[in-house]
Amino acid sequence: MSHPIASTTDGLSLSRDPHGRLVCTTPDGHRHEGVVPVRAFPISAPREHISLVSAEGKELAFIARVDALPEASRSLLLEELAAREFMPQIQRIRSVSTFSTPSTWEVDTDRGPTHLVLKVEEDIRRLPERGRLLITSGHGIVFEVRDLTQLDRHSKRLLERFL
Repeated sequence: MSHPIASTTDGLSLSRDPHGRLVCTTPDGHRHEGVVPVRAFPISAPREHISLVSAEGKELAFIARVDALPEASRSLLLEELAAREFMPQIQRIRSVSTFSTPSTWEVDTDRGPTHLVLKVEEDIRRLPERGRLLITSGHGIVFEVRDLTQLDRHSKRLLERFL
């Protein structure tokens, strides 16, 4: 039996089942377990345009704005999204093996110290927000620099060689 997609947050609620899986109850009263939230624009609009997808891969609900959800559902949704997404934030660049690519970078992130391999300079992307960068490592992990101006002088000098 097919259910229409809930396009409004009125009457939509989120909870967890005893196994910790996300449960969506749609405005028509149907309860769906094992729901997965998916952002349409995770970088440019992280709190907008989120689909709730069933365990079978069907869209159950579309949330235009996270802030339109009641506090309890909003908290669960943001918690679930944070658990699914992994984007460490670079807080400091300690060293760079060479100023040509590929190069190995030793960095401090919000999740601890690590290293990444920059394959090509194009793996550093400037975003429209002032000073925001995404750096994709050779292993496909995306690192974020939230605000280039907030990095220490040494980190800025190293990074400027690649920009």
